[in-house]
Amino acid sequence: MKINEKITNILEEKFMPIASKMADNIYLQSVRDGLVLGMPFLIIGSIFMIIAEFPSDAYFNFMTSIFGDGWADKVLYPTRVSFDVLAIFSSLGIAYRLAEKKGVDPISAAAISFVSFLMLSPNSIDFISEAGKILGSESAIPLTYLGSQGLFVAIFIAILSTIVYEKIVKKGIVIKMPDGVPPAVSKSFVSLVPALVMMLLTWLIKMGFEATQFGTIHELFRVVLGIPLGWVGGSFLGCIFMAFMISLLWCVGLHGADIVGAVLNPIWYVFMDQNRLAFMAGESIPNVMTPQFVDIFISIGGSGTTIVLAYLLMRKARSAQLKEIGKLSMAPAIFNINEPIIFGTPIVMNPIMMVPFILAPVTVAAIAYLSISWGWVAPLAGIPVTWTVPPIIGGYLATGGHISGAVLQIVQMVVAGLIYLPFFKMLDKKYLQEEEGTNSDK
Repeated sequence: MKINEKITNILEEKFMPIASKMADNIYLQSVRDGLVLGMPFLIIGSIFMIIAEFPSDAYFNFMTSIFGDGWADKVLYPTRVSFDVLAIFSSLGIAYRLAEKKGVDPISAAAISFVSFLMLSPNSIDFISEAGKILGSESAIPLTYLGSQGLFVAIFIAILSTIVYEKIVKKGIVIKMPDGVPPAVSKSFVSLVPALVMMLLTWLIKMGFEATQFGTIHELFRVVLGIPLGWVGGSFLGCIFMAFMISLLWCVGLHGADIVGAVLNPIWYVFMDQNRLAFMAGESIPNVMTPQFVDIFISIGGSGTTIVLAYLLMRKARSAQLKEIGKLSMAPAIFNINEPIIFGTPIVMNPIMMVPFILAPVTVAAIAYLSISWGWVAPLAGIPVTWTVPPIIGGYLATGGHISGAVLQIVQMVVAGLIYLPFFKMLDKKYLQEEEGTNSDK
């Protein structure tokens, strides 16, 4: 048996079943789909953040001369009302998507999730003097827990509340209204019993945590999940492993970025918001890894850093099949869409192309991580640059308007091209021989 066949058989028999179960998991799917609910608002907020924090003294002085002192703080209002309620978006979005998949009323599930999340969040703020004495308190939920710091609790409660809602509704433990009652009214009464159960459950959880050293469930999640995920999603080794897994999953036909992102996006969103706050305050940016690190500095042209492969196919291929695939793939690759090249080349279950498809993103991930860590490239400023922004432009925007981000992407594409080149030549030769009717093994 050829080595290529052995690799393919191992992937199909050992890895494929596990990866398929992860891809089909409705909870991971719901987390992935629910988190993007707030993305339009984050993008809008980031536009205002760029306007207020553009890294140029001349620009800042010019704006101050026109609008006066304090103009930047007012421009940041839309940024705050989008980023600072990220957990709320998530609690609504995840519950809604999960309820859709479970076949129950999604808007009721989202409402129960939202109220349950608020129940679990601290609802008082202490006013402390410089000497440390508590001067008084006010009933309010700190924005800290409504934004990225509350994300883990929002995910947990969205899943829990929707499961409870589904179980109660499908067992018929609900208040049923007579026929003729408007559907909206009927559905609201159906959700009454599940809502009561969740209110009581979250109240008990809240009271229980207030009696412990953690104080809140938010603190428990920060210690139990935040710290380990922070290492996996934020360390150099975690970065390499993440890039490897995304490509490996794609090699068996599964959307690697979606599967890995469903697990690690919660911590990456926390990192993104920490970077945003540091960028806005003019402080040192603490994190390398964010969702944009994956989208902008690893998946250049799509997962596998395939924009360079599209270029090679279009300009250098001698076989008619690969040249045509290159022509069809280049335009989408500019906007980081690479399904045509993944399934057209193909890369899926193709041992020749699987090697560079894994090696290239792992290499460029290491280059990006170390370049940012060592201060050669500006860190990501917490700006949610959408994944469809073309290379070079994306690097410039993600780093808060630093040319080093664009230069890094150029270097990465050159390195990825050198990795792909010998494998591309092997595949091109094989296809050319087949087209000319010769035996590729001679």
